[in-house]
This record gives sequence, C-alpha cells and structure tokens, in this order.
Amino acid sequence: MQTTPLGRLYGRYLWTLRLIVNVLAAVAAVAIVVMIVVTCVDVVGRRVGFPLTGTYDIVELLGAIMIAGALPYTTACKGHVAIEFIPQKLSRRGRIILDLFVRPPCILMFAFLTWRFVLYGQELRSSGQGTLTLQWPVFWLPWWMAICTAVMIPVLLYLFIHPDKELLKR
Repeated sequence: MQTTPLGRLYGRYLWTLRLIVNVLAAVAAVAIVVMIVVTCVDVVGRRVGFPLTGTYDIVELLGAIMIAGALPYTTACKGHVAIEFIPQKLSRRGRIILDLFVRPPCILMFAFLTWRFVLYGQELRSSGQGTLTLQWPVFWLPWWMAICTAVMIPVLLYLFIHPDKELLKR
C-alpha cells in the first residue's frame, strides 16, 4: 500500500476506530465483572442477613452498559450469532451482494437509534427519573447507548466497504 497522505489518514482513522471499539468492549467487560461481584456479594449478604441494597438496580444498569458496549466489538469481529440458512446456500459473491443490501438499512437504523437515545437521555434528565431502589439518575444510560450505537455506524460502514473482512480479529 502506498503511503500517501490520504492513506496515512485512513490508517489513523482505522486505528482510532479500533481503539474506540476496544475501549467500549473493555467497559463492557468491566461491567460484567462488577455485575458478578455485586451478585456474589448480595448472595453472601443474604445468607448472613445483610443483603446488598439496590442489587437489582445495579445489575440492571450494568447489564445495559455491557450489552451496548459489546455491540460494536461483536459487530467489528463479525461475531454475531446468525441463522445462516440462506447465506449458506449462496456463493461467496452472493453472500457479499446480500451483505451489501443489508448494511445500508442497518447504518440508517443505528443513526436513528443514536438520535433517539440522545433525546431520551435529555427527557430523563429533565424529568429527574432515577432507579427504583437507589434513586440514582439514569439519564446518562441512554447517552452511553447513543455513544455505542454511534460507533456502530463507522463499523458498519467499514464492513460495507470491505464486505469480506473484519475490522477486528477475535
């Protein structure tokens, strides 16, 4: 590959995108670990008569953080579980063509979701809504999801431009 200024810029762009995807995945991994710790502490606490207050709230928030944060990574690695009945019947070229028809609507869907998550976060912030038990504010959670769905757009765009490649290796 030539080392043109445009090529170097594209290389930096891909490096940055991979970094962001990996950071979101790391946050998701930490959320899983914290979810496990909170659940274990609550189970042990219930056995000795001191349950952890707000366990359901905490696990619920961490679950949403984990799912949203893992989505760009899983997509970048092409790691989603899919029913492959029709694509298995197609040739390599047919799978690429099918992929090219599926990616643009997905990009539009994630752009729409990003916009709606931002608006929903603003609504939650203005209403002051919080978790049921702990009353922690939750406006930031749709904003986290907006960040993750916004990152999905360039990931899907990369997969659209390079239908036979993954952005990240597992």
